[in-house]
Formats: sequence, C-alpha cells, structure tokens
Amino acid sequence: MNPTNQTGSNHPSNPKLDEVTVSTKPIFEGKVISLQVDTVKLPNGQTASREIIRHPGAVAVLALNGDRMLVVDQYRQAMGRTEVEIPAGKLDPGEEPEVAAARELREETGYVAKSLRHLRSFYTSPGFADEIIHLYIAEELEAGDMALDEDEFLEVSEITLEEAYQLMDQNRISDAKTMMAVYAWDLYRTTGRF
Repeated sequence: MNPTNQTGSNHPSNPKLDEVTVSTKPIFEGKVISLQVDTVKLPNGQTASREIIRHPGAVAVLALNGDRMLVVDQYRQAMGRTEVEIPAGKLDPGEEPEVAAARELREETGYVAKSLRHLRSFYTSPGFADEIIHLYIAEELEAGDMALDEDEFLEVSEITLEEAYQLMDQNRISDAKTMMAVYAWDLYRTTGRF
C-alpha cells in the first residue's frame, strides 16, 4: 500500500457493491477528527445514512533496541485507563508518514533511528472511520531527549517479546496497532521477514 494514500482510491473496487454519495452533512469539526453524515445511494437504488469520522491519518513505530521493543505507558481517556502501546501519533498537515514516524519516535521516547522502514498501512475502523495508520520499523536506535506535547504524559520502557505477550494476556496491550506490531516482530524473529 502506498503509505501516503489516505483514501484508498487507487485500490481496486467491486463496482457492483459501490455506494454513491448523494449528500454530506457536517456535524462536528474538532482538533483531531471531524464527523459527517453521508446520504448514499445503495446498489439496489435505495438510500441510506453513513456516519463517518474523518481523521488525518497516523503513524506507529515498532522500535527495536536489540531484543527489546520500545513501548510507552499512557492514559487513554476513551478507555478510562492506561495502555501500553508502541510510539504513535497523528500526521501533521502535509507531513509525510516517514517524517512523522521519526518525529513521533523522538518525541515520545527520545530515540532516533538510523534505519526506518515502512511495514504496512492499515485502516483502524473502516466501518465508520477513514483513519489509516502507517506502521514503521525502527532499528539501530540512538538515545536522546524526549520532547512531549504539553498535555502528554507517558512512561517509556523496553520489553521483550515474551513480556509483550504477557502484557497482551493481561489486557495491558489491547490496541490493534501494538498487537499488530507484536505479531510482526514475532514473525520477523521466526522467519526473518515481515
């Protein structure tokens, strides 16, 4: 997948199932997301409503420091608890995903990667949101200083693959991007490829 493709419009579609947008009603415009309600024409000619969350896209970084993965423990208001996650954040306007991945890694962990490679891009909730996350692997890390946002509080740690699975079993790692990164890391260790 092209990491800069936000809409998926370059991907093949099944025209028999396509829905045609008849109208769009903006509902909410926030700092991070917006919400709209689309009226669509269905393949059978009927119309339906679709509630859509628009998101600028995000990056996530599987940062490997030897045989350990960098993670951050951060409070998530939507979940009402802290969550252990890989470093991640949203794209700034016009920012390329690779630049954002390097920026988020440095800001959240203080580390800079000599090697940064795109692994996959995936949609988080395609039933109602267009958020796409671009997953990168960062290796050959050099420690530095964190640069957190003023409203961002987190703790950085390094965990082994076995510890990552334990945290998943304890539901301390339960977000899709981090779970995907753990499985990718396991595949990489087992087969040498992603």
